[in-house]
Amino acid sequence: MDTTKLGRQGEEAAAVFLKEAGYEILARNFRTPRGEIDIVAGTGQTVAFIEVKTRRTRRFGRPAAAVDYRKQQKIIQSARWFLRQRHLDGCLCRFDVIEVCVAGERWEIHHLPGAFET
Repeated sequence: MDTTKLGRQGEEAAAVFLKEAGYEILARNFRTPRGEIDIVAGTGQTVAFIEVKTRRTRRFGRPAAAVDYRKQQKIIQSARWFLRQRHLDGCLCRFDVIEVCVAGERWEIHHLPGAFET
């Protein structure tokens, strides 16, 4: 399986995970001139901007480690774009990472709410 297909399947698994946890999916693959947000989800009064990282192995560390400062800044800028576009300025928001690790036929999902801040 190529990495693009693996990534898409990881994002789908993350979306299902979030729905089962009571989140409302507001947008997927939200693109702006600044970058992309994999999933935007609402829970209670909070909007969560979620980066999904899918890996076949942890040989090179945790998937969340790939969300470096530069990637965080792109997500933050894209989140501001989303909030302005949807007229949600001033709402509570946070930045999450969901790690999806494929272990044979098993998919392990680890949600890191508030993984980074603005």
